[in-house]
Amino acid sequence: MGAHTSLTSLLIVVAIAFAIPIILHQLRLKVLPVVVAEILVGLIIGRSGFNLIQEDAWLELLSTFGLIYLMFLSGMEIDFNQFARRRSPRKKGPNPLVASLIVFTGILLISYGLAEGLVWLGFVSEPYLMTIIIATISLGVVVPVLKEQGLIETPFGQTILLITVISDFVTMILLAIYISSLSGSMASMLLLIAFFLLVVIVYLSIRRFTRSKFLEALMKGTAQLGTRGVFALLLFFVVMSENMGVENILGAFLAGVVVTLVVPDKGFQHSLESFGYGFLIPIFFVMTGVKLNIWELFSDIRILFFIPVLLLALFISKLMPAVMLRFWFGWKESMSAGILLSSTLSLVIAAATVALDLGLITSSMHGALILVAIISCFVAPVMFNRLNPPKEDKPLKIAMIGANHITLPVSQDLQKDGLEVTLYSAKPSGMESKEEQYSRFPLTEVPRLDIVSLADKGAFDADVLICGSLDDQVNMQLARHAHSMGVERIIVRLEDPERVEKAEEEGFTVFSTLYAARTLLRGMIQYPGAVKLITTNDDTLKELVVRNPAYHKMMLRDMPILGQALVLRIYRGQSFVVPQGSTEILLGDRLLVSGEAEHIEQMRQALEEK
Repeated sequence: MGAHTSLTSLLIVVAIAFAIPIILHQLRLKVLPVVVAEILVGLIIGRSGFNLIQEDAWLELLSTFGLIYLMFLSGMEIDFNQFARRRSPRKKGPNPLVASLIVFTGILLISYGLAEGLVWLGFVSEPYLMTIIIATISLGVVVPVLKEQGLIETPFGQTILLITVISDFVTMILLAIYISSLSGSMASMLLLIAFFLLVVIVYLSIRRFTRSKFLEALMKGTAQLGTRGVFALLLFFVVMSENMGVENILGAFLAGVVVTLVVPDKGFQHSLESFGYGFLIPIFFVMTGVKLNIWELFSDIRILFFIPVLLLALFISKLMPAVMLRFWFGWKESMSAGILLSSTLSLVIAAATVALDLGLITSSMHGALILVAIISCFVAPVMFNRLNPPKEDKPLKIAMIGANHITLPVSQDLQKDGLEVTLYSAKPSGMESKEEQYSRFPLTEVPRLDIVSLADKGAFDADVLICGSLDDQVNMQLARHAHSMGVERIIVRLEDPERVEKAEEEGFTVFSTLYAARTLLRGMIQYPGAVKLITTNDDTLKELVVRNPAYHKMMLRDMPILGQALVLRIYRGQSFVVPQGSTEILLGDRLLVSGEAEHIEQMRQALEEK
């Protein structure tokens, strides 16, 4: 009977976790994070509501492992490449790392002051624990909001993202140090230091092992060695942390950090996320709501006053330091950044759970902390979106240097496609006598095709630069200058074979009429169908960008908008995915689509709608 009841409770929890994303999608509740919805539903079916769930060893174990896996994924979400990014010389804004460190330092200091204030008011007795709770920021809420708004790659978005990453990492470490210091013995601190050293040793050993040819050969097999190794590493870190007197959530968090450092493959990381957010983590969040007795909060008048005070403290701790962003951004952006940074969830729940287990807080205080975290995750994204409505996408800005028989017709074709094109010409031969004939081209005259003349006309502010003059040397000179100015996409026309090879080594995309004609002729002989598909002048082949969050993580087979269109490739960052029915599309993916023009246009409107 006990096993039957246990499985029934587990079935209810898993069924709810399955149904919640579907319900949110159908009701178009984009502003409500899924994890918040899971906790709210847990409240309804748990102690605060109908009390349908019977807590037992099965659910407790799965819930605990869900928390461990959540901390593991939190560590894996930290992209250390963000710390190495430098501001592009042509883009306005701060150095994201410098600005982020300044703001986070302010957050930490103000959080400590507010925590001492809460102690003075008699709400809490542990100022250091409250400092950590107030200072933390939810990476799982901030990232989706920035992606949805199309801000993730902007200087503003990068600054917010780095503040969140630093907060996530530092507060997790501070929590571990705080818990170890509670024992008051030097042995506990020494064990914590030894634990960190052991993590570094394990990381260095794994990094060396992952570079071996032996591992590459094993990874090609069907044994899923990478997944097995990750779970072995996770459990090793968790067990090691518990045996050394360190909280297991720190071991899980650092296991995630190690994985993201040694296995930067986003596809592999996504498969790990799918397992966690598909099974274990929803159980933890639903059970968090199930265990929470919200009626307890109403029985303690002190807790009722504490909830709004703590919520106010969360916003003050982020809004005041965010004022410093005013040096680089506007007032509205600075305030909206402070509001979004006030959202907090996973680490607060983890810290509250640990504090409750250690007897540092009461169950009613534990419930109040979780309730405040839920409210912050609901209020902050809504307010941020109101202050930062989605901006309309600007057409791609293209600069073409050199007017000739190739660039002239291409510039006209690109204009017809709705792109913003400027064609720079130094000596438009014959233009004076044929002014009406050439008026349809987007021509801009410059004294010379040199860096100074072109810079004065804004040629290097383009998204895509084509150095297409008939002089190879001039093209290379302009391309190198554009690269130093931060232009991301540069196409260089070169006819000298020696220069072609050198330009490709420098990372430029090279166009050569000689090579292009040879490649085209070869393709027409060997792959006539593919060449016809690419060169046919119609709308049957398009590249669409996924900007609509409604399609984020949706499988291709579930997309209702495909119609008579076929997804040929999915470009994700610098790599591509071969599409299958079970392939999930993500925000920012670029889909190469073939099919009837009408259906492709319908897809474009659906996928690119924000």
